[in-house]
Amino acid sequence: MERIPLPLSAAAPIPGDSRGAPSFDGRPGVADRFGRALRDLRISVTDRCNFRCPYCMPAEVFGRDFAFLPHDQVLTFEEIERLARIFVGLGVGKLRITGGEPLVRRDLPLLIASLSSISSPDGSPVDLTLTTNGSALRPLARPLARAGLGRITVSVDSLDDAVARSMNGVDFPISRVLDGIAAAREAGLSPIKINTVVRRGLNEASVMPLARWARDEGLILRFIEYMDVGTANGWRLDDVVSAEEILSMIDAELPLEAVSANYRGEVAGRYRYRDGSGELGVIASVTRPFCGDCTRARLSADGHLYTCLFAARGTDLKTPLRDGESDTELEDRIRAVWAVRADRYSELRSEATDRLPKVEMFALGG
Repeated sequence: MERIPLPLSAAAPIPGDSRGAPSFDGRPGVADRFGRALRDLRISVTDRCNFRCPYCMPAEVFGRDFAFLPHDQVLTFEEIERLARIFVGLGVGKLRITGGEPLVRRDLPLLIASLSSISSPDGSPVDLTLTTNGSALRPLARPLARAGLGRITVSVDSLDDAVARSMNGVDFPISRVLDGIAAAREAGLSPIKINTVVRRGLNEASVMPLARWARDEGLILRFIEYMDVGTANGWRLDDVVSAEEILSMIDAELPLEAVSANYRGEVAGRYRYRDGSGELGVIASVTRPFCGDCTRARLSADGHLYTCLFAARGTDLKTPLRDGESDTELEDRIRAVWAVRADRYSELRSEATDRLPKVEMFALGG
């Protein structure tokens, strides 16, 4: 079998001035020490989740007595919208709503409606999307679409009901997630993407059934290498099913060819089926780090700005916001954080970095 190469990442970024200078994609904005532009903001609207997936919120750690954020420590919708507008003014063109599980946040369509009204400085619309476990999509898909949500990504770790129930940690049937995906399609949310975290010994046997299903259903599937996010998931390198392994498995039955990224900074390596029946992707943060093109910032539910998924600490934006700072002052604060950013965790991953404290993924939003 011909080896399927992972797509090459874009050329190394060119350092640039962080204030007003063109960033690595040629658009105005703020750039960090490596010339990486701020283009993508992931907004966690809650640290709570109704699932207990072993790679994120294992049930043995996050049990009934776990203390999540009190209500008054979580950003209000008005505060989220205000910060989102400031980030868009700094060059962000994509807002992704995350959690925890974002659909457990009450009245979420109201937030979507306010965010969907935000435009870039040049008047172009902002790409507004959401990642969910799909458990509450049946009642919420249509209200979210009507509020202005553009796209949706649903986590599906297996089509095998027993495996899915085991991996979500709460015995939730996969049929209800699939019904939520059907509801999203009926509501006109498109394209629908599927995220699958592959962990050895749990769901690697689900790779091919998922690939066939997504191809037949016209869904864009993204396989994600099991990552060492946070400290609670018991991550070991031996549990990682590499992107190369996943691609070889699929290519043996459904021949693939690599295709170019849609834009610089795209996380997934993209592939299409050679028979023209669709595409899939792999997110290879462990075996093929893409730090050099990373354009993502994260806003946690309690209002902290994180510049890396593997961060040990963030910058508090909620306190100055609630203390009355102006938009200009908040913009300068965000600009200053991004301008000194030098995160390269995945490229530098080692025993030393593995021992560093890291914020759990549910707290800062994947």
